[in-house]
Amino acid sequence: MSLQLTVENAVRGFGLELVELERCAGGLLRVVIDRPWQSPAPLPAPITVDDCEQVTRQLQYALEAGQVEYRRLEVSSPGIDRLLRDARDFERFLGEVVEIALAEPIGGQAAAGQVAANRKHFRGQLQRGQAAPWRIVWSDPAAAGKPGQRVSKRRAQPETHALEFDLGELKQARLAPVVDFKGKGRHEQSRQATDTGLIGS
Repeated sequence: MSLQLTVENAVRGFGLELVELERCAGGLLRVVIDRPWQSPAPLPAPITVDDCEQVTRQLQYALEAGQVEYRRLEVSSPGIDRLLRDARDFERFLGEVVEIALAEPIGGQAAAGQVAANRKHFRGQLQRGQAAPWRIVWSDPAAAGKPGQRVSKRRAQPETHALEFDLGELKQARLAPVVDFKGKGRHEQSRQATDTGLIGS
């Protein structure tokens, strides 16, 4: 059985889903889990440390049985830069600020030459598209003035751009890290639960 399937089965046994699986330097096996969601249900409760501990214990057993080599296992919640994998994730986080990387440069879709044709990385609000399923809307920051220069109140606002896409055009997509110290905003993603253990612990 593949490592991916072994981990997915162990996580699914707790009614959870695998978001990300990564082998890192130093023998670290990193597993990111979350609660599944289907529209139009309310968003689920965040992953807790107890969830991570339960999955860690089950994974240690499953990985040993599958003779998977690793030195350290880390099981965590998605955090504020959660990976977006499929249409369900995009539906779940509509209206949020996301970061996307296109598999190929924007090319001919460049907005009348106002967006570089070789651009592949974008950060903006995720919306539903019209010509394509999804759209990202962003404003590039205005060029900075000279040090000490006063900014005019009449200064033109940055122009808003939009790019429509389907998931097949993406190399990767994530929630953009947004930290609100006033305690508002993306509370579900602001707390990250993690459990880490050495092999055989």
